Amino acid sequence: MKSFLALAASLALLCAAPAHADGYLRAKDARIVDGDGRPVILRGMGLGGWMLQEGYMLKLGALGKGQEHVIRAETAKLVGAEREAKIHQAWLDNHTTKADIDAMAAWGFNSVRLPMNYALLTLPADQEPVAGVDTWKEDGFKRIDDLLAWSKANGIYLILDLHAAPGGQGNDLPIADRDPSKPSLWESPENRRKVVALWRKLAERYKDEPAIGAYDLINEPNWDFDGPPSAKEGGGHGCKDEKQAALWAHYKAITAAIREVDTRHMIIIEGNCWGNNYKGMPKAWDGNMALSFHKYWNLNDEASIAPYLKLREETGLPLWLGESGENSNAWFRDAIALVERHEIGWAFWPLKKIGFNQPLEVVANPGYGKLVDYWTAKGPKPTADEAYKALMTLASHDVRFENNTVHPDVMDAMLRQPHVDAVLPFKDHRIGAEGGAVAAVDYDLGAPGQAYADRDAANYHVSTGGQRTAWNNGRTYRNDGVDIAREADGSAYVEDFTDGEWLRYTVVADRAGTYALTVTARATGDGAMLSVAVNGGEASVAAAAPSGAAWASVLLTRVALQAGRNVMVLRSNGAAVQVKALALRS
Repeated sequence: MKSFLALAASLALLCAAPAHADGYLRAKDARIVDGDGRPVILRGMGLGGWMLQEGYMLKLGALGKGQEHVIRAETAKLVGAEREAKIHQAWLDNHTTKADIDAMAAWGFNSVRLPMNYALLTLPADQEPVAGVDTWKEDGFKRIDDLLAWSKANGIYLILDLHAAPGGQGNDLPIADRDPSKPSLWESPENRRKVVALWRKLAERYKDEPAIGAYDLINEPNWDFDGPPSAKEGGGHGCKDEKQAALWAHYKAITAAIREVDTRHMIIIEGNCWGNNYKGMPKAWDGNMALSFHKYWNLNDEASIAPYLKLREETGLPLWLGESGENSNAWFRDAIALVERHEIGWAFWPLKKIGFNQPLEVVANPGYGKLVDYWTAKGPKPTADEAYKALMTLASHDVRFENNTVHPDVMDAMLRQPHVDAVLPFKDHRIGAEGGAVAAVDYDLGAPGQAYADRDAANYHVSTGGQRTAWNNGRTYRNDGVDIAREADGSAYVEDFTDGEWLRYTVVADRAGTYALTVTARATGDGAMLSVAVNGGEASVAAAAPSGAAWASVLLTRVALQAGRNVMVLRSNGAAVQVKALALRS
């Protein structure tokens, strides 16, 4: 672990330009540069779930459509409006703190994208005491001020992203907390006026802050501007639109308002169809603009980004992969390597959530699990006090950085593996004079084919048109293709380890010698076989893995270890088997 952190920090120093001390980020010659004109590759994470909750991050995607306002309303039904407000306040206070940003910088990230919910900064148009006059909420702006201070203390850029615009900017409801019973952003001139006023207010407040990397005007518009929604031609998300005049006109209006007070900050725009449809875009209307595209669940080949590279060439504007993620380590590594080869920076999504495939995992308390069961019709209704305790524990304890589970394998895939084609130990596996043990799930850090081999490495369903692939069937502990599950006591083990799959382990022996290698395993049926190879030698004769519900130890072979570093490769040679540990005894 120490070696990974040191290498990630070194890579950040080598690959990333100095941060905001060198002036405002800007667009120049189709690249993002710093104040001295040096190219900057942004490497960052989005703070999804903090200022805007999306149901899937809370295991509540099936509650309504997963919108924040639905979650808050259902919470208020259980605990009352006053206690719901306390829970939400605690969430905002604890989800992201300086400790999160300190850690991001230490790991090697040089930027952070803040998804903002407009409702934390101003009232909805239909709630304003005076129509057309904006009420500003200082608490929301103060939270941005705090995040900016944390970013400046760490020398990283903060990119402001209007993730939820007044009324909502598309038909993907949870990403903008949209209520479809009310006018959307595009159906309400007053909502659009409020967006323009909000960005002018933000620009006025932060115009003298070079630590603000850019203004990302509207996240993922997804709306049929050119005609009525059609399931056949885009599903109401604008993916087949050709002109999109209303989108470009609104971006121009926002830009004009910003430039009235701030001429230095870079402006980022996103196309329609979740940020990717730029058809009909007029000639660049500002000299300091960049284009964002979003990339999820597709192949990481040149063809996957070819339209954006062409767009950069045609417009002369820089590109930024403003959002990506929700996949495996192998996918992360390949996607980041791909875009960085083309001098494109990135912000992956999100920094933390309830789940295993991002840098930080929120481990929710058992009471919250029972509440999710109730809300998803899988369990009984909790009492008001039980629900309040579970939600307040989640919001004041579980989400805090010091209580999150850190996933070094995810960060290794993002920060080291795109640049260094090598394998590192996941943990320090020391083999003493009497021997030692290695947990099966603690195989080395590295890419498929280097640290492990598995039949499923990532989810490519957008490109393949098939089912989503669960690369790690158990969705726990690590984010590789290796399938991992947990016992009732929480201990992790490798499951569904089947013919042709293998795991590599680096161990350090205190002395040279011959050791008996046993494996703690169990098979669900007949035909499970395991073998091992050491230091590139021939694999041992495969031994049968015991079947049954109980774990059992099987002697694979006796191996000769050299003093110091050794590499062992455990291989499955037959039917599926579960493996808990490897033990070496002299």
